[in-house]
Amino acid sequence: MSAMVTQSPRWKVIFAWVICILGLLFSLPNVLSPATLEKFPDFLPKERVRLGLDLSGGAHLLLEVDLQAADQEYLNQTIEAVRLALRKGNIGYLNLPNSLPSGENALSFSLRDSAQVGRAKALLSAIDQDIKVTIEGTNVRMMPTEMALSRRHVDAINRSIEVIRRRVDETGTREPVIQGQGKDRILLQVPGVQDPTRIKELLGRTAKLSFRLVDESSEGGKNRPGFVMLPQSDRGGERLRVRRSAIIGGEHLVDAQPGFDEYNRPQVSFRLNPMGAKRFGDATRENVNRRFAIVLDDRIISAPVISEPIPGGSGRISGNFSTEEAHDLALLLRAGALPAPLVIVEERTVGPDLGADSIKAGVYATFIAIALVVCFMLISYSSFGLIADIAVIVNLILLVAALSCLQATLTLPGIAGIGLTVGMAVDANVLINERIREELRRGLRPLAAVEQGYNLAMTTIIDTNLNTLIGMAFLYTFGTGPIRGFAVTTALGVVISFFTSTTLARLITFWWIGKKRPATLSL
Repeated sequence: MSAMVTQSPRWKVIFAWVICILGLLFSLPNVLSPATLEKFPDFLPKERVRLGLDLSGGAHLLLEVDLQAADQEYLNQTIEAVRLALRKGNIGYLNLPNSLPSGENALSFSLRDSAQVGRAKALLSAIDQDIKVTIEGTNVRMMPTEMALSRRHVDAINRSIEVIRRRVDETGTREPVIQGQGKDRILLQVPGVQDPTRIKELLGRTAKLSFRLVDESSEGGKNRPGFVMLPQSDRGGERLRVRRSAIIGGEHLVDAQPGFDEYNRPQVSFRLNPMGAKRFGDATRENVNRRFAIVLDDRIISAPVISEPIPGGSGRISGNFSTEEAHDLALLLRAGALPAPLVIVEERTVGPDLGADSIKAGVYATFIAIALVVCFMLISYSSFGLIADIAVIVNLILLVAALSCLQATLTLPGIAGIGLTVGMAVDANVLINERIREELRRGLRPLAAVEQGYNLAMTTIIDTNLNTLIGMAFLYTFGTGPIRGFAVTTALGVVISFFTSTTLARLITFWWIGKKRPATLSL
């Protein structure tokens, strides 16, 4: 024991013990039943390793982003600006629609006076530099440029991925796989979900929120310029005329939470950012005793009367909600609006039985790998092989603990990474033991030979581990889904095996030499 103290500082011994004990605690939840875990004190870890789609089963959805609808929405947002610009310029126009017909990708209308063509083109071109304005005679055609459309399409895909991620994450799903495919598709894989109905419902709603003033002059009849007729969800679809331009939109929303009003009815409380709060406060101050509509995806969910100014940027949305509907509405508002509708192109479910078979096969393969490594090390290095085997077992325990602690997702390639880690874990011990053999052949005493063997092998061990970590970093950066899982488990295995082979195995070796004081080493 005195030899161990001489060769290893006490802090290093304490550090190794602490790491091993923590590793054991964090790995225990993976082998204990949930009922047993409930009996554990609260301060003890209870997280298990997360399993990917191929291990736990789940839903696979291929979504298509309706980019044509996004282009139409872009032009529809321009129509009101076109109308205001022409009115301010005292330029007459004909047949300017309130919104584009389905399938139309350009805004077309006519001017009343051909003498105003030049001034009209200058005014219209100044509205948006990304929209090309062409006028033939008195016929005006406005269409986004190819470069602008390409840029907006890429932005629509990226924003859709981010909104999907926020919506799916808030349902409690862990580690969904969300990635773009091709020019207009998104792949969504949700582990652990066997019935994706609720996920599809959340993704099927664009969730565009706006607050608009109601036209009090008439609630029936045809649309007027600047106004639109929208159905009311709480009145069986009865239509109400509201202004096309919104007081504020969903982009001003900071937070939304479900709750209950004084009559214990479900509602959604919302909070606006400073700009939205100012606009909302000014609008309610100027329109007391008038109605305003809360519009979600072109449906009015509530149309209350402004009884007094609403400063501060906080309010409540009430309607005929169930508790789940209020929760989903708050979730959708927090996640933000999709830039374009999503269409489910492909849907399939991976059953948990397939995942269970994969886990069983992976566990068998890992145990076989461990058994073969243990036998090889015992035959090749005797007592030093036994120490290496102990280090390998501890390495696996610490790896499972690290995956649990980091809540990394374990996939089938990840299990392959664990199997690879078992083989790599003994590489360092093989290098060290061969170095010790060389020093013994040179005539060094056992303790000196072990010390020299560890020191000489250290440079090679660091080089090989560093090269592997660089490779795994590239796999994680440029890979997706299961490839990242393989990179994570392999990288963690490399780091942990470095600790177990160069620190833990060394401490055990010097403790054994200090206690037994062998005259010779059987290598």
